[in-house]
Amino acid sequence: MPPAARLIYAASDHDADLLYATRLSVPDPFLWLKVGRKTIAVLSPLEVDRARKNGCADLVLCTEDLAPAGKRTAADLVAVLAKQYRFTSVEVPESFPLGLAQELKKKRIAVRAVSKNGLFFPEREIKAEDEVAKITHALRLAEIGMTRAFEVLRASDVGPRRALRWGGKPLTSERLRGEIDAAIIREGGLPAGTIVAGGDQACDPHERGHGPLRADEAIILDIFPRDQRTGYFGDLTRTVVKGTPSPALEHLYATVEAGKKWVMKKMAPGVDGGPLHKELTARFAAAGYPTERKNGRWTGFFHGTGHSLGLEIHEPPRFGAGKFKEGHMMTVEPGLYIPGLGGVRLEDLVVVTKKGVRNLTRVEERLRL
Repeated sequence: MPPAARLIYAASDHDADLLYATRLSVPDPFLWLKVGRKTIAVLSPLEVDRARKNGCADLVLCTEDLAPAGKRTAADLVAVLAKQYRFTSVEVPESFPLGLAQELKKKRIAVRAVSKNGLFFPEREIKAEDEVAKITHALRLAEIGMTRAFEVLRASDVGPRRALRWGGKPLTSERLRGEIDAAIIREGGLPAGTIVAGGDQACDPHERGHGPLRADEAIILDIFPRDQRTGYFGDLTRTVVKGTPSPALEHLYATVEAGKKWVMKKMAPGVDGGPLHKELTARFAAAGYPTERKNGRWTGFFHGTGHSLGLEIHEPPRFGAGKFKEGHMMTVEPGLYIPGLGGVRLEDLVVVTKKGVRNLTRVEERLRL
């Protein structure tokens, strides 16, 4: 039986596997195949010249040259290549379009979804040196946004009912997010879903935040921009208070801060992230913050200790999914969420080295501004 070809059909602007394979950002779907050791990309006249200059594949073909008008659907083009390169089956990512898979089967091309540890390209788990540099640059973009947030909060005043004011107007989550995002965009980043959540809003970890920010309350700032040039993500979280935090909030912060430092000291190649997460959860419980459901809401530490990132903001390996390897890039982001008190989350980005981890994050970490 002829060996299966590997096939992706997607827009690389939105598909990390295709962007990884081609290093070419295209807004419309196109074909990428690997037959034996040869890679082939098939693009429209709009994109084909740029793709050839980019060198996105060993062979870059134009749809117009591959098949006559009226027979240029994705399935038609794959069938032409299947005949030319003598393959009768394709391996595709789990996200492959179902409709195209059905059309290929009608043309007697078998389709099989494959993945290893959730990845079509398992090698994406281990970041090459150039990827570490690209992700670090994306992290620097996040730090630019964080620095701007600190500047605005420090310059703000406290008005009636502890509401913060800046530039003569109420300082809301929306205004501060706008300042963060604008700073990132000016430096070539693309912000996506920046979190500025104060008070009890921060007890929902993915709540973006809305309305007035207040003095003496914890404000979670979670910034995860994409570098528009490379497509790689950075990720960074700090929790700050404008004003005077209560002793209870200071203790919550100190507990999370100590937990993050403890995790980073334990991480190394061969260490399993699952037991680390469980022990961290137990440490938080021993400090007075059990993870439980109270009055219908989760409290304590109810998300992962961290995740990998790259061309996706969350990509395998997950922190608790197995043993760390040299070259893994992981966030370390423990958090504690106590309705009525607030939420605290701190996040740094590390790369796993031969003997431990190297922290790539530079921005300051302090509760009071």
